[in-house]
Formats: sequence, structure tokens, C-alpha cells
Amino acid sequence: MGGKCAGCGEEVPLPFEFKMAFQPIVDLKAKRVWGYEALVRGPNGESAFSVLDQVTDEIRYRFDQTARVLAIETAGVLFKQPHLRLSINFMPNAVYEPAACIQKSLAAARRVDFPHQNLMFEFTENERMSDVAHVQRIVEAYRKFGFMTALDDFGAGYAGLGLLARLQTDLIKIDMELLRNIHLSRAKQAIVAGIVGIARELDIIVLAEGVESAAELTVLRAAGISLFQGYHFAKPALMALPDVPLLDQPILIRSVS
Repeated sequence: MGGKCAGCGEEVPLPFEFKMAFQPIVDLKAKRVWGYEALVRGPNGESAFSVLDQVTDEIRYRFDQTARVLAIETAGVLFKQPHLRLSINFMPNAVYEPAACIQKSLAAARRVDFPHQNLMFEFTENERMSDVAHVQRIVEAYRKFGFMTALDDFGAGYAGLGLLARLQTDLIKIDMELLRNIHLSRAKQAIVAGIVGIARELDIIVLAEGVESAAELTVLRAAGISLFQGYHFAKPALMALPDVPLLDQPILIRSVS
């Protein structure tokens, strides 16, 4: 399975440097860290935008491959608990052929002895998809490899329930704008309750991202959500795993140079 990906390029260095920051995804029902999302940052912790703004069409494929490999290799050093999942953002339009383009990621996982079944690939609704059928093929291929897939920013962007009906990823991350001050909005509460109900019927996991306050968390837990991510728990740490004070057994900060 696999082959050569014509668009991924050879070992040509990118014209800029970047690192990864890791933000925990917390399972409050189990009272532990479920996994971490790898987030692109500048070499000194600059914003993701400062990096992504340098990604041109000519290097998009190479950047996507390089970012995946860096995330996996760094996680292989940092992650010490076998259950931890690594969530990696990917660009659907930077995947020519799923089985071929995933080979470098699989090779990286083998190098650092990272369980490939603990990988989750997430893509965002906010990036217009030029070929939804192609994205559907990616999701189906990744499922065969044993990866999880996630739809990020659900409830925002160019598509919503229609995209979910076609893709049916393993997990959806509700957009933070729907969650912001949800305790003050009956409309937002009703929408989130509807999303949770739909996800339950489709056997899809729901994650609430961008949670910033205890008031928001209380409403979201009451809605039946158990996976959370946001500054209320921990900010991303550059090339490190941050402590999560709200958990009974916080993860010690570890880092790589």
C-alpha cells in the first residue's frame, strides 16, 4: 500500500523554520488528558498565522508533510503514556493520494515508536474544500489505516451538517464562537444540544474547543460533553506538554530543545 506522492517533493528544506506547540485535550469523565493537539508556531513561539502566511501554493504539500512529521517525532519524545492521542491539523488540498501521502507520517511514527492508531487528523470547515469527494476519500483511507479523523470548527465556515453527513468523521470539534459565553445564550445552548444529539445518533465523539471559563464548562458538561480543550485548562506550550491544574493528577511539564 502506498507508493510515491508526486506532490510531496523530495527532502528540500522549507524557506522558513517553525516548531510545534501542544495543547491538551481533557477527558473530564475519565479525569485525565485524552491527548494533545499539535499547533504550528514560529521558532520563538510566534503565532500560527506568522507561519501559515508564508505557505505558498508551491510549498503547501511540502509544508503539510514536514508539519506532520515534526508533530509525530516530537510527540514520540514527549508522550510517556500509551493512551495519549496526537491530533494533527492537515490541509485536505495538500493530499494528492491518501495512501501515498501518509507514508512519511507512518515512517516517522515507526522511527519514534509512536502507535499509529493514536494519531488523529483534523481538518477545518473554514478552509473551502475544492473537492469534497476527495476529502471523503481521505477520511475513508485514514479510517482503513486505523487513524481517527476530526472535523474542526464545526458550526462555522463554508459547510455544516451537510459536510458532516458526507464525511462522518470520528470526532467533531464545536467551533469556539458557538461556545463563547454559552451560559448567557439560550440560542447557543439549544444549538449545541442539537449537535450533541445528532453526534450521539451518528456515534460521533464531540469535543468542545476554546473553553475559557468555568461558566461555559458547566453548561457544556450539562449538555453531555466530556472532551474539552481551551485556555480554561491550559495554554499551548512550545515543544512541551503543559501542566493541567484542574485534573487530580496533573501532567508534569516536559519539553524538548
